[in-house]
Amino acid sequence: MPNATRTRGSTPPALAPATVGTATRLTAEGPHSLLLAALLTVLAVCGGDAVARIFPFGPRHRAVNDLANQFVPFHAHLWDLLRGRADGGLLLDWRAGWGTSFLPDYGTYVSSPFAPLVALFPRGDIEYAVYAITVLKTAVAAVAMTYLLRRLGPGTWWWASVLGASYALCGWSLAEGTYNPMWLDGLIAFPLLCLVGEWVREGSRPLLGPLVVAVCWVANFYTAYMATIGAALVLVVRLATAGPAATTTGATGPARAGAATTGAAGPATTGAAGPATTGAAGPATTGASASVTGSATASARGDVPRAGRGALRTLLRAALTTGTGIALSAPVLAPVFLGSRHAHPGLVREFDPAPATDVLARLLPMTYSFSTPAAFVSTAVLLLVAALLFRRDVPGRERWLWAGLCAAVVASMQWGPTHLLWHAFATPNGSPYRQTFVLSGVLVLAAWTGFAHGRPDRRALLGGAAVVVALTLGALPSPFLTPWALLLTAVGLAAVAGALLLPRRGRYGVLAALLVFGTVAGQAAATTAYADRERLVRLDDYPPYGAAQQRRADALAEADGWPAYRTDSGLPRVAGNDPLLLGGQGAAYYSSHTPAVLTETLTALGGGWTSRGRNLLSLDNPVTDSLFGVGARWRDGEVVRAEPLPLVTVRPPGPVPTYGRSPFRNQELLLGARVYEAPGAGGACRAGTEVFLWAPDATGTARLGAYETRLLGGQPKRRAALTSLGMQRDPVAKPLVPRGGTAEIGCLDHDRLRTAVDGLRAWAATRVDIRSDGLTATLPPGATGTAVVAAPRIAGWRCEGGKAGSYGGLLAIDVRPGTTTVTCDFRPPGLRAGLAAGAAGALLLAASLWLGARARRRSAGPAPLSP
Repeated sequence: MPNATRTRGSTPPALAPATVGTATRLTAEGPHSLLLAALLTVLAVCGGDAVARIFPFGPRHRAVNDLANQFVPFHAHLWDLLRGRADGGLLLDWRAGWGTSFLPDYGTYVSSPFAPLVALFPRGDIEYAVYAITVLKTAVAAVAMTYLLRRLGPGTWWWASVLGASYALCGWSLAEGTYNPMWLDGLIAFPLLCLVGEWVREGSRPLLGPLVVAVCWVANFYTAYMATIGAALVLVVRLATAGPAATTTGATGPARAGAATTGAAGPATTGAAGPATTGAAGPATTGASASVTGSATASARGDVPRAGRGALRTLLRAALTTGTGIALSAPVLAPVFLGSRHAHPGLVREFDPAPATDVLARLLPMTYSFSTPAAFVSTAVLLLVAALLFRRDVPGRERWLWAGLCAAVVASMQWGPTHLLWHAFATPNGSPYRQTFVLSGVLVLAAWTGFAHGRPDRRALLGGAAVVVALTLGALPSPFLTPWALLLTAVGLAAVAGALLLPRRGRYGVLAALLVFGTVAGQAAATTAYADRERLVRLDDYPPYGAAQQRRADALAEADGWPAYRTDSGLPRVAGNDPLLLGGQGAAYYSSHTPAVLTETLTALGGGWTSRGRNLLSLDNPVTDSLFGVGARWRDGEVVRAEPLPLVTVRPPGPVPTYGRSPFRNQELLLGARVYEAPGAGGACRAGTEVFLWAPDATGTARLGAYETRLLGGQPKRRAALTSLGMQRDPVAKPLVPRGGTAEIGCLDHDRLRTAVDGLRAWAATRVDIRSDGLTATLPPGATGTAVVAAPRIAGWRCEGGKAGSYGGLLAIDVRPGTTTVTCDFRPPGLRAGLAAGAAGALLLAASLWLGARARRRSAGPAPLSP
């Protein structure tokens, strides 16, 4: 091949991926590009947090919404599991909700491969651990996208780093993912699943592909589902523009050596991006990209049907790969799905599309809103995507299909049916645009597409800049647009356009790189800082884990006597899962899988909750403490002790309790004795009794004499718990109750309660052995009736070889004469089916590998005879 001169904007051969056979191999700049992407990401995230003076770089805390309520406590519980300090195991959690299924929570919150890293930190530094994992996940997402870009086609190596970092630093990541760190696994999954699509297109990596799919789905099935949809759309576009790389000759196996594999690289014999005279990746005689190797070549031969069949085979292989990977993840996924079926229902809401001006505004840096798509992905990406529309050196099919994919993803986010498709057919209770990271990834892939053909020229840059300006003008009416957003957009647009116009050699190349780096890192850091400040203003926040919480945790640990009795983390609460965070075995629990039976039982007994019944609060009441075996409780800054019942008691034969409206009467039904009195004619309780108020819908301060307490009720979001107003000392003092809904007063006689508890203790289990998958209780001689376990009767319990019963919402077993022990085992619903599906997936994977190896041996033919 004669030497050729390289035109401006072409890709230097030294910077392009070389192709050997069907595998694209990164050149020496590959590791550098990955490291640079990670470094840019970490600097931008940590720099923005430092500017905002937020944890761990300042006095402001990060403990907002589900980060404080769920993610930090669940990571703390994982720390305990890994260190052997948890009450329970992977199947059953005895700490929260009086005993709940843990495998669904594991698969929802802490099944990420990064989550076990918390064990490397001291438990008291759990918030530092979660922050470090959050930053690490964001950096890995940048690395994954950078690797994918380098794999897809040629281009300047540091531009791949910039675009990879831009993806990881998208608005969704900085505004949503940072306090929902489990979602960041989806940010990593999208480029990985796109990479799997490339392997399928080439007919390579038949083992690694399904395994990557399985890891992505186990890490976080929710965002992996969205990433899978996005990767499927990307694969369709790749097939439409580049064809099935492994089927250019109509074969289904690996392509022959020298075949183009990425749709961007030229003939393998050049070792670069193709003849340099074109400034692109295609042969100089055509001026076109080799990205149409499959489809265009077939069309030139008049062999379009064969190309179509090859694309169909590729899609079928992709479906098989994805299905096999999901099957391998089924042991975790099936319990998660069935756990959701048994969960207390959340709010059902209708999707309300965001105004177009707000959607446009969220494309820009330094904007924030909870109910609009955080679509910011750096001005550099916007300019490159817009410029792609005006590039004549890029084949029309590539230009319009990639642009069309970007537009289609945006439109699908705003249309009700496709909105439901993105979110597994259920509108989220919180942010309704959780799939936005897929849009960011598609925009980055579209931006990189142009680099396979060199840098955009002045005409394309001018057209692209005009499009970005038009989008910005369209966003002006949005209330989310800030002056800083406009300034950063304008400066970034000028900097990136200038960098693309500068020569690429010497000091000009360094200046161009600095302009682009500064734009991406600066805009991302500013967006991070702005989102940090706005979250604290707009979202619920909670006390961060500090010295006071550690002292409380130490006191609870010292008082712990499980399983002889429970220790409740008490009030005031730190977060929604205080038992997981602080220790003990209490009623408080907050999860997407909060069992309906637990919420119903706790509500009937006077419990309070938020988040429409999924965030259950600790119930501080002597009757329920006795019934549920709470022997130590945090109250008023110290641990107080009590004499509770054992965890298993035997009730005499008779009907099971049927709850009514009054929590006082319901507690008595479960206890089997009358212990509450009604207030007298004057509205006051008898002196010497403890006054309890039940006002579930009231919000305000309730008082009895000098004692006061704060209520926070109001359905459907919140319900105030049954609360004590102290002992009745003045016989004429009446409680002052805030207005709002029903209010009822109960006067607890502690002497009657002690008598009732002593009566039940006489027929309580003499020994209770708690396991991570069940329990065994030794009963007193002569016990008959119903053995009641102080744990909710959630789905998955089986006792004595049969189905477990329910006694007022609690786990119950019939005790026949002569029974001395009762044994109950717990298996999360779906675990057996998940294990079967996982085994089927493993067999399917093994069979496909064997068939593939057999086909390759047949195609290779018999070995030549030696002379």
